[in-house]
Amino acid sequence: MSPKVYIGGKLYDKADAKISVFDHGLLYGDGVFEGIRSYSGRVFRLKDHVDRLYASATAIHLRIPMSREAMAAAIVDTLAANKLTDAYIRVVVTRGSGSLGLDPRKTTDPQIIIITDAISLYPEELYEHGLKIVTAATIRSHPNTVNPRVKSLNYLNNILAKMEGAQAGCLEALMLNHKGEVAECTGDNIFVVRNAEIHTPSVDSGILEGITREAVIELARQAGYRVVERTMDRYDVYTADECFLTGTAAELIPVVECDARPIGTGKPGPVFRELRQRFVSLVHEGRDQYVEVGNGAGRV
Repeated sequence: MSPKVYIGGKLYDKADAKISVFDHGLLYGDGVFEGIRSYSGRVFRLKDHVDRLYASATAIHLRIPMSREAMAAAIVDTLAANKLTDAYIRVVVTRGSGSLGLDPRKTTDPQIIIITDAISLYPEELYEHGLKIVTAATIRSHPNTVNPRVKSLNYLNNILAKMEGAQAGCLEALMLNHKGEVAECTGDNIFVVRNAEIHTPSVDSGILEGITREAVIELARQAGYRVVERTMDRYDVYTADECFLTGTAAELIPVVECDARPIGTGKPGPVFRELRQRFVSLVHEGRDQYVEVGNGAGRV
């Protein structure tokens, strides 16, 4: 069966899923997106993802031409149409088709695109043995350009940093902000463990407010850990007892080396292992932040 892609209220076969080459999402990266997960046929924290999508759109003065409830229903229905249970969901909203110029007032018909696909994770051995990362020279966006809290279609600085990591033989790279402080990695938020406390860069460090990040903070506090959101520098990473990353696709994955410096024992630590197990339990429990495919589609 050909995968079905949602565009503007209709489902198309993958080969027929097309938008205009004059769409400003393509021409200028003018739009927003979300990456979402489903587990065992349930969409994880759909309301949080939809709310963040609309917040990003508001920040760039882009009106999404459907309600949040309709968006949630479209996401769930597209997943069901593709008969996927454990999946990755990409939701894209573009500015729409326009002229060859920057002026968004000359665009019409914003496009809503929903793609669902099988999830591709890091190899299991990396969850057991950990990642090595390097610090990229490319920094996170300055908050007075496009605020990093906006999940925009223009991911070029993250892509350039990702390339730097790949050139160094690493699957991830650490990104600093314009002050030289730790922000996040190219596609994941970062946490360190120091003296049984969990530390992570705060929102004003220039990070995306990750949905998985927030879930892990909640789980850590429920487990009795003190979680501190604060300004961090590379010293905090180099000298940590443990380090791990969080993201929609990666979930939780340990980091055992940064810039050729081993972190802690150079192996995944007990705090990471406990939190990963708690996260695995969370995503398979079916709590009220899920929407179950085929059962009340769109309820959030």
